[in-house]
Amino acid sequence: MIVGMILETKGRNVVTIGARATIGEAVAELGARKIGAIVVVEGIDRIVGIISERDVVRAVAQKGADVLSEPVGSIMTREVMTCSDQETINEVMTRMTRGRFRHLPVAKQGRLTGIISIGDVVKARIEEVEREAEEMRAYIATA
Repeated sequence: MIVGMILETKGRNVVTIGARATIGEAVAELGARKIGAIVVVEGIDRIVGIISERDVVRAVAQKGADVLSEPVGSIMTREVMTCSDQETINEVMTRMTRGRFRHLPVAKQGRLTGIISIGDVVKARIEEVEREAEEMRAYIATA
């Protein structure tokens, strides 16, 4: 299974924010939409960073609640790992596990086209394993 198949089911809508927005605004979006990360973009879809719940927690722990009035750009991860919609779920699962991050923007030619979470990848992998097991059972039953 490839990333594009996950996005066909999940959709390609991505919550984005600008680097000049405040961390407080980002937190409000994270909470309202019940998500764990927001892609930081410049223009419509050029990825310049990502901000996650972890980033916010670390910033508040280091600087206190006053950090919420600072710009997202001050705490966002600037070197964002991305994937293409042609990569396999095993490839992205490995990258996410090794990099210890839970959200992976999907990009084409440097432009944002979607986002997947580790939950999306694990769900897809479980479905794939269940389908393979059912195919194996059917094969054995007809042998």
